[in-house]
Amino acid sequence: MPDYLPLSPSLKNKFPGLAAQIIHFKDVSIKREVEALEDYKEEIYVETRGRWEIEKLRDDPDFRAYRDFFWKLGTDPTKNRPAAEALIRRVLNGRPIPKINTWVDAYNLVSIQTAIPIASFDADLIVGDLLMREAEAGEEFLGIAMKKPMILKGREAVIQDDQRLVAIYPFRDADHSKVTGDTRNVLMLLCGAPNIALETLEASAKVAVRVLTRFCGGTAE
Repeated sequence: MPDYLPLSPSLKNKFPGLAAQIIHFKDVSIKREVEALEDYKEEIYVETRGRWEIEKLRDDPDFRAYRDFFWKLGTDPTKNRPAAEALIRRVLNGRPIPKINTWVDAYNLVSIQTAIPIASFDADLIVGDLLMREAEAGEEFLGIAMKKPMILKGREAVIQDDQRLVAIYPFRDADHSKVTGDTRNVLMLLCGAPNIALETLEASAKVAVRVLTRFCGGTAE
């Protein structure tokens, strides 16, 4: 049975149907790049351009579900787009995805294929258990590539471990627990939203396991 991220009671009551599926990957091998993955990127780009039309993305019910969720969190989805939509728009505009490492590049491709945002953390840098909750006004969060922490307004959905925040859900991960070439164990989230079916997350998880183990090895639970 799939494992889902625990939600605080207040967040669960505020957003019925909100869910994030967890996958644990062990003993992965992450490199700067591999030729096979670069070839696979081109396959996904071609597939994506044949599947989507950029002017019709806003009308897709799943994209609309994420956009509605963002508005309710106090985030403008036209300025900070849901991750999967942002990646798909990038490809449709003829721009390749950023090259980070084989893990990040591969899960970005999964996000493009499935239209589901994905988060990943170095599991060995997570302390205790994760919980998704509403942010408290004034909390600080330092995301990947941020030069200074952002101050949260208190409407955001955040994920914490037993010591600190690890993500603003579902679009920015913390710098301190990001996946790098030194990472060997990964905790991945398939990030849902209200009105995104659990079956959609579970189907996306199967794609993630297939693609990530293909290019980064390891095993998945």
